Amino acid sequence: MATTIKDVARAAGVSVATVSRALNGAENVTAETRQRVQAAAAELRFTPSSAARSLITRRTHTVGALLPDLYGEYFSELIRGVDLKARARGLHLLVSSSHGDAREAASALRAMHGRVDGLLVMSPHIDTAALAANLPQGLPVVLINTRLPEEGVASFAVDNHGGAYAMTRHLISRGHRLVAFIAGPENNYEAQERLRGYRSALADLLPGAAELVLPGDFTEESGWRAGSEIATLAQRPDAVFCGNDMMAIGCLAALAEAGVRVPHDIALAGFDDIPMARYASPPLTTVRVRIAELGSLALDRLASAIENPGRSAAQHQTLRAELVVRQSCSPP
Repeated sequence: MATTIKDVARAAGVSVATVSRALNGAENVTAETRQRVQAAAAELRFTPSSAARSLITRRTHTVGALLPDLYGEYFSELIRGVDLKARARGLHLLVSSSHGDAREAASALRAMHGRVDGLLVMSPHIDTAALAANLPQGLPVVLINTRLPEEGVASFAVDNHGGAYAMTRHLISRGHRLVAFIAGPENNYEAQERLRGYRSALADLLPGAAELVLPGDFTEESGWRAGSEIATLAQRPDAVFCGNDMMAIGCLAALAEAGVRVPHDIALAGFDDIPMARYASPPLTTVRVRIAELGSLALDRLASAIENPGRSAAQHQTLRAELVVRQSCSPP
């Protein structure tokens, strides 16, 4: 049979309440008693119940993360940054995905009730009304790359518009005059901002130039489909700017299959600088997002809000995106 807290109390010669206080780090226990209780617990191989401990401390020492998807290097890097910081702060991580569906997002939020001390949220379907309707009042929340114009919620975002503007400007500066863009999901805030940056740069730097926007959904397959279409155009673009690196890698494969050489026949660029981007052939010009750092900073802010309830400012912080020039781009 499993060892209980009563067994530890009997072995240490103290009350159950004293065992609980000693193992939970309460200050009103003498050093000698704490040592005796810990020795008895170790000898009996007693593991405190996390559920029982939560009832006493009102903390689960667990944080949640709701993401739109879990597939691909972007989310892998984001979760890695969150998890490393969580472990450094003695927290466990519970991850869920909305799969791009509003009802799934609301259901995932409700499933976190009682299981987490705070929540990171990246979702195109979340606003303050959705948070209020599906989360307990007072639960600390930090948003990541989520449009939320209302005040009162801490948030982190990448400068997606600025990064896309900088990449489009770079392609134009290299002499490209017909720049195509492979867009991300229509209801995705990051995708919308990257498309807006592309369009702003075209309007400012090539007034009157035609835009060429192809649909995508941030997957390699959608990039491959767009690349296959581009390869068959009578007037191919000089350059293709993909809304993320995964689509750029798919596009690169499609162009290669069609005999279109990158960068000799067409320049190619992506966004995110996932680890795979530097190992593509040719290595991919892209916009660097420090994805793991984004997750780490968001977790740090959430942990501070948990530890200091009512004293954590609901600030918005934007992380700079950096242009990374590699061999997939060259003059037309």
